[in-house]
Amino acid sequence: MSDTIAEASSSGGAQKVGKINEAVIRIAGNSQDGIQAIGGFLARLAGRSEQEVMTFMTIPSTISGGPSIFQVRIGSGEVLSAGDEADMLLCFYQHSYEDHIKSLKLGGIVLYDADHVQPRSDWEEIYRHVGVNISSLTVEAVGGTGRDKGKNIFAMGLLAKIFDLNVPKLTKLIEERFGGKDPTIVQNALVCFNGGYNHSLENLLKTYQFYAPEKKDRHQVVMNGNEALGYGLIAAGVRFGAGYPITPWSDIMELLRRELPKYGGSFIQTEDEIAAISMAIGASYGGRVAVTGSSGPGISLKTEALGWAVMAEMPLVIVDVQRGGPSTGMPTNIEQSDLNIACFGGHGDSPRVVIAPTSVEDCFYTAIEAVNIARKYSTPVIILTDQGIATRIEAFEEPNLEKVCQDISPNFTTVADHKPYDLSKPDGITQHLAPGTRIESGKYPIVTGLEHDELGHPTGSPKLHQEMTAKRRNKLRKLAWEFPKLKTYGPDEGQILLVGWGSSQGPIREAVDRARGIGEAVSGLTIKHINPLPNGLEEIFKGFHHIFVVELNDEGIYGYGQLASLLRARYCDARIRGINKSDGLTWKVKEILDRARVLASDKK
Repeated sequence: MSDTIAEASSSGGAQKVGKINEAVIRIAGNSQDGIQAIGGFLARLAGRSEQEVMTFMTIPSTISGGPSIFQVRIGSGEVLSAGDEADMLLCFYQHSYEDHIKSLKLGGIVLYDADHVQPRSDWEEIYRHVGVNISSLTVEAVGGTGRDKGKNIFAMGLLAKIFDLNVPKLTKLIEERFGGKDPTIVQNALVCFNGGYNHSLENLLKTYQFYAPEKKDRHQVVMNGNEALGYGLIAAGVRFGAGYPITPWSDIMELLRRELPKYGGSFIQTEDEIAAISMAIGASYGGRVAVTGSSGPGISLKTEALGWAVMAEMPLVIVDVQRGGPSTGMPTNIEQSDLNIACFGGHGDSPRVVIAPTSVEDCFYTAIEAVNIARKYSTPVIILTDQGIATRIEAFEEPNLEKVCQDISPNFTTVADHKPYDLSKPDGITQHLAPGTRIESGKYPIVTGLEHDELGHPTGSPKLHQEMTAKRRNKLRKLAWEFPKLKTYGPDEGQILLVGWGSSQGPIREAVDRARGIGEAVSGLTIKHINPLPNGLEEIFKGFHHIFVVELNDEGIYGYGQLASLLRARYCDARIRGINKSDGLTWKVKEILDRARVLASDKK
């Protein structure tokens, strides 16, 4: 809220009203306090109000719960990241207060539960403190033990008053959230909300109003990345999936299990990861691209069957929602450390396609793209998303479903002859016929994980193995030429090029905007298609003195992360260096810029 532009006194000379373009609100408490619900309500309200929004959260990986945060950045203009610093901290406990107050901007507001937080006098001089007895006032509002189930909604009422939020829309959101439950639950939630909204905040110097956002051409939808990816798969025509639960992939699995039957499809929870990918391969062979998915440990288990799909040239979509690793690692934290296993995991030469969506909206369209690539090239496609995109909420323009939804039902039209591994195709691109399709020649192919001839029959021929290996490789080379030409964010030449992939796109672009605002020659580039890489990258790199790859993984033995290693191997360019971290948190814009400036000034 440091960009407050105007202030006006309300009637009677009471609280002033500050006009703002955006606000970053951090909510800190324990996982069982419903702080994710507050953040979700605020994010969905922003979407329904045609505002931009982006969220970030951390939750404990233990079943017993523990400290948790949810950060929401709401803006009347473009929002590219969840924000480096918060304008307001809402905290429920002393540990929430002490652990997160330094995330505030100087002069920011601390709204705290006075029943559980004792402010420090030295911090009261730096930040504006507003204490409200949230827990006890919630008990007064609903009685009994309502404080454990209603204080989050009471606190949301306080935020609604401070930021002059749309009360009718929030009321509707509450009714929608709890509408399928006992009517008293909705009633108590509304009592809590109104109790917070009507509470006097005399010690608050002013309240705030957002500037009206620009009117959008189409309605906005609000969802997280897992939801967008799941609905994208349905729009793409996928009607079968199989998987095994693992955080944070499980939300996609549950969405598909719930939604696919509405479209004549099904999703099967299997006994393990190996069964899941094997069942999905079988469904894809049946004539319609299927999906499976997991997170890092589960992807490891799927790699043998993934190699079979590469050998058999089977269309398949595999979703990898990355999390902190290795092993069980930090299952509820963000990391981008599965790139190597996505591109190279498995035995033998087993090329596959890897695509990394860059935003929640992009998750929807990437799912459709992945299905179409898998169908056209008869190859497995890995969608490499991450916990940051999976759980964060964004608002984006409602897709034109009439335009993007597609039917990929198998075609059983009779053909004269068919070779699923036809070597006469110079680009190596062939497809399978759905089982049951009549072939007039009577020469029906088979499918096997063994090396094979053009009809799929097993062979030990050195010549055929070499030709088939080249076929599987060459079709991905052809795919690289079909990817859209990459464009830099900012000028196509300068001092520093910040390269990223996946969820780093937003913070990189904000870093570019901030750097160029003070005269620094910085541009950005996001690589969405990772394997194969799009052609023309070397021409982009020529325009910059320094190329820094921003990744959420370790710098490795040689000082650069996984994508940086891939780019250095591909282009043999010593200017490519890494900006890495593995603390389980998303990038802050300041972190990226500070690290880039230090690297650029290194004379070595």
